[in-house]
Amino acid sequence: MNYQVLIVDDSKLARMAIGRALTRLYPDWTQLEAKNADEALELARTASVDIALLDFNMPGRDGLQLAAELQHVAPNAIIALVSANSQNEIVAQTRNLGATFLSKPLTEPALAEFLRLTLQRKGDV
Repeated sequence: MNYQVLIVDDSKLARMAIGRALTRLYPDWTQLEAKNADEALELARTASVDIALLDFNMPGRDGLQLAAELQHVAPNAIIALVSANSQNEIVAQTRNLGATFLSKPLTEPALAEFLRLTLQRKGDV
């Protein structure tokens, strides 16, 4: 199955790094990129988002706020918050939203494991 993955980060370099790792793992999947919450929500309204990788620290709204809004726009999307800020409170809030917390910088093995578990959840493994 060809999944659509939304990568949201205000850092172009971070989006590129995640995109490269994703391409190596699943070259046939479609990548959508946004640099902030507004762009991400607009993309989610016009395209089917299966998986969303959200930065925590962004101008405007943070990744937790975006995750909550994204759950209304794309209710079937599997969401991960990607952040170097691994305070227990943020990790707990991420889990309370039903999302996964991934440490930044996101390594290819960590992304691969998240995607493997995501495919299991979606019944594609």
